[in-house]
Amino acid sequence: MPFGVDEAGKGPALGSMFAAAVSLEDAGDLPDGIRDSKRLSPERREELAAILRDDDRIAVGVAEITPARIDDPETDMNSLAVTAHAEAIERAVGNFERLEGSGEGDPISGLCDACDTDADRFARRVSEACSLEALAVEARHGADDDSPLVGAASIIAKVERDAHIAALADEYGAIGSGYPGDSTTREFLLSYVDAHGELPPFARESWSTCEDALAEVEQTGLEQF
Repeated sequence: MPFGVDEAGKGPALGSMFAAAVSLEDAGDLPDGIRDSKRLSPERREELAAILRDDDRIAVGVAEITPARIDDPETDMNSLAVTAHAEAIERAVGNFERLEGSGEGDPISGLCDACDTDADRFARRVSEACSLEALAVEARHGADDDSPLVGAASIIAKVERDAHIAALADEYGAIGSGYPGDSTTREFLLSYVDAHGELPPFARESWSTCEDALAEVEQTGLEQF
């Protein structure tokens, strides 16, 4: 049983990171147009994600890493990416075993888009973090570009992340993409801190972007005296 895994939202200052695993017996059964999610429009990503989830031959697993987990000083983003990949694999395999015609004990092997400069180390850590037995994990940089299964996983992960950000925007107003380079995100942070005296509950407080927003608003307040 092959699988592919990718993540979305590792670098933003706002919101959760998501990892997705996609598994099916024959990658040739994937819908046409699967590729790295960054090469697709949001509308096309959502369309393909719906097709993937509606196909009974395809198992999908998703893991969410919340800002609270990201801010935990006892961990780091590489370790959290390992955890997210492992959780997504376990959920995809569990879903696969519930599909008609599949059974426990099938060989489990797959490919991750490496979230570490050392791809082999990342693969080894994901394998060790997984509770599944007889699991063979490989990892490559750019796997979302050259593996259809990893490309499919990248689409699912990105759609989950986008839906998460859209839900936050519905509640809090325009927050942008959540990435540090997004002017809308920076403006939202400054405005929220100025109004509330603290960061929004979905901010990654340990990110320098968030720390800078707190410091800037504090400095502005001091200059007014």
